Amino acid sequence: MHLLLIEDDPTMQTTLQRTLRRRGMEVTPITDGGAALPAWRKLAPDVVVLDLSLPTMDGLEIIAKARSEGLGTPTLILTARGTVGDRILGLNSGADDYLAKPFDLDELEARIRALVRRAQPQAGETSAPAAPPGMALRYDKASESFYWQGSLFELTPREVAFLRVLSQSMGQAVTKERLFSAVFAGESDVQLEAVEVVAYRLRKKLAPTSMQLMTLRGLGYLLKPGTPDVA
Repeated sequence: MHLLLIEDDPTMQTTLQRTLRRRGMEVTPITDGGAALPAWRKLAPDVVVLDLSLPTMDGLEIIAKARSEGLGTPTLILTARGTVGDRILGLNSGADDYLAKPFDLDELEARIRALVRRAQPQAGETSAPAAPPGMALRYDKASESFYWQGSLFELTPREVAFLRVLSQSMGQAVTKERLFSAVFAGESDVQLEAVEVVAYRLRKKLAPTSMQLMTLRGLGYLLKPGTPDVA
């Protein structure tokens, strides 16, 4: 699960990052309201958690603009503005849930997971997604699996996490650090170099496909799409 955290308080941001990463979530933090929408568009997260009182752009304005652009990502407002009027305003602006500070971390996690569950197709509602021309690798959220040209792509959970981050930034470099936080969340005894092992194994599995996993020295890794072979 990839979470976009839009929070300008450094203590709150650090606490949430550490807690949610320990609980298996990849967290991308944003501290400035003006940077929120560009990050939202680029990362296509599974869920967004945002404060309302932010520099440059208020949280209500962010979510209103996101919805007007068609960004339907499940969104939870996390704020000190806890009156009934504030909650109604936040929900009417396009938020899916609202949690006032102070809050319980277990409740926050439960609400986040509930939002993501509700956004996923129910069992039997969809089959493996069809692949558009030139992009035969597709991720199915319901099964947390990748499909290559409509067939299940056999990957380990770490390889799935690695590939998912890369596919969300198709054609753009992704740092080792970001990949590490997604693949080895909460594993304090694992070194950063472990990312290279996952990349090596994944590259071998991608070899029969048209996808290219490239290593960019000093920048990280990049997934490059190709046109699939037609039988």
